[in-house]
Amino acid sequence: MHGMEIVKALASRGYMVEPDALDALGKDPDPGILDRLVSSLDPAALTVTRDDVARSIRPVDAAARPAARKPALRILSDITNNSTCIGDYDEFVGYFRDRYGRLGDMMRHRISARPIESIKKKNIPRGERGEKTEVGVIGMVSDVRNTANGNRLVELEDRTGSVGVLISKDKDFFETPLLLDEVVGVTGTVRDGGLLMATGITYPDVPNTNTPRRAEEPAAVALISDVHIGSDTFLEDPWLKFIDWVNGEFDMHHELVSKLKYVVVAGDLVDGIGVYPGQEKELHIMDIYDQYRKAAEYFDQFPKHLKIIITPGNHDAVRQAEPQPALLEEMQRMFKHPNITFAGNPSAVEMEGVRLLAYHGRSLDDLVSNLPGASYSHPEKAMVELLKRRHLSPIYGGKVMIAPEAKDHFVIDPLPDIMHTGHVHTVGVCRYRGVTLVNWAPGSPRPSSRSA
Repeated sequence: MHGMEIVKALASRGYMVEPDALDALGKDPDPGILDRLVSSLDPAALTVTRDDVARSIRPVDAAARPAARKPALRILSDITNNSTCIGDYDEFVGYFRDRYGRLGDMMRHRISARPIESIKKKNIPRGERGEKTEVGVIGMVSDVRNTANGNRLVELEDRTGSVGVLISKDKDFFETPLLLDEVVGVTGTVRDGGLLMATGITYPDVPNTNTPRRAEEPAAVALISDVHIGSDTFLEDPWLKFIDWVNGEFDMHHELVSKLKYVVVAGDLVDGIGVYPGQEKELHIMDIYDQYRKAAEYFDQFPKHLKIIITPGNHDAVRQAEPQPALLEEMQRMFKHPNITFAGNPSAVEMEGVRLLAYHGRSLDDLVSNLPGASYSHPEKAMVELLKRRHLSPIYGGKVMIAPEAKDHFVIDPLPDIMHTGHVHTVGVCRYRGVTLVNWAPGSPRPSSRSA
């Protein structure tokens, strides 16, 4: 196929194509390349890249040799060694533009959006009978307030300007929660004066067609977090029983243990030092290095075949601004287990072809404070709200200190098959549109006075 034919064929299926990818497709004589390419794309993808094409090109001798097995473990995204920000104004502007652009792209195939500036210029065409035409905008929520009549007035911003959106209390989506700084799509009609009367709200969300990946062979992963080694409330006896369990020393769950290949720690491996006022009164190990040495001793008792992934949280000895890099080299060197991978927070990893997103979960504090119905007792419900927004920390200026990297590492892209958080010291599990959500932090009760 020629270049323009390829562009039209992909456009008809809802995809754009990068120039390098188009060049590679034009050189491939295989007539089935486009079908194979589209079937392999992430359901949320909008643009075909050269890497997408490379994965779909069939070698000439493919039938003569077995398919190459994917690496058992690989890191898909991680801020470690990739941080470039210093925290100036221009970097924050770039950070929010990246967030807006990427989340907006996820919605453009579902909402025909126009720039806010065009709405203010009153150049919206009328229908054949003069009625107002429904229009759409994609913007970042900068303000939400209630009117005297009980309606809701929302201020949306994009790169061209801002517009007021009125959500009538009579609409069935009136109770749809809106968070500051999240990116949403809104459809509606424009009043004189430029006020947009909302008729619908769209989230980036997970496509209904999302299908989770499966490992080729049965495998199990242990998802843990908030161990808090060094705290006087560290649950040492249950922890030692867990170590015995993964070593197969209990007369139960032998089949499950035999399939266990991975352990993922989603932050707060140790309790840290000076994390909150008066913490020193609640520590069993007073030195941060000794806390990590003790953690290393524990992890050295894990079976050597297990692959262990350790990411930090707000109690660990890394920068508090998120995204957080992996533990420092001096801490990493304490761990002698041969199969430990240290990664940042958040991190996307692939295990046996299954994608897992690990995030400590500090933003759950902000959701509990700002989202009606969110609670610490059901963290999985708050996780669903993050997944709908395709963003791990939509609210700026709350509990999460955000480092303005050039790329917003909180955007949930690509979609995970499993999303794992902790932080709130409760347990919650559910599934949303094919994504399994797990908050597993069965530590000591989470004191309200602590920044735990």
